[in-house]
Amino acid sequence: MNSTAPAHLLLVDDDRLILTTLAGGLRASGYRVSTAESVDDAQALLTSGVRPDLAVLDMHMPGRDGLELAQRLRDLEHLPFLVLSAYSDPATVERATQLGALSYMVKPLAISQIRPTIEAALRRAQELDALRQAQLQLQEALNGDRDINVATGITMMQYRLQRSAAFELLRCAARAQRRKLAHVAADIIQSSEALHSQ
Repeated sequence: MNSTAPAHLLLVDDDRLILTTLAGGLRASGYRVSTAESVDDAQALLTSGVRPDLAVLDMHMPGRDGLELAQRLRDLEHLPFLVLSAYSDPATVERATQLGALSYMVKPLAISQIRPTIEAALRRAQELDALRQAQLQLQEALNGDRDINVATGITMMQYRLQRSAAFELLRCAARAQRRKLAHVAADIIQSSEALHSQ
């Protein structure tokens, strides 16, 4: 989310009056708002490229319910969501929590009551996104280290070198090609695998 731009919310509720009232109140509070009256409408918006910072879902809607959409938001879209529902039965709350809802609110609620929860959810979503990015970078680094170790081993065997000499050879090759060591290592592994598969 761009810190200078207003947060973009996706509201999903089959009750048109609630949807219109909520959207109007949130727009007046400074948010950009997209609305959908069903899970299908919401999925069509997402498929068209709409990327909200946060989705606010009703759980019980005719046809496909909010839990199905929550699962897509979590698994495919990696978008944060909270639940605003007329139902507060423990099973529904538990299921929404398991799917990763950042909060669960029971309507009706005034905009003044909803806004602090939305702000807290947006902050939490940013923290989770930063954590996910850090995990991806760490995984990339680990994969790169593994590739470098494997490529060093291949070079040791191929040229009958000690480990330090093989590593230095890889480093020199990376410098000469002006590429990252991990990329050179990945190429060596790929070449070796291609040679052994023939």
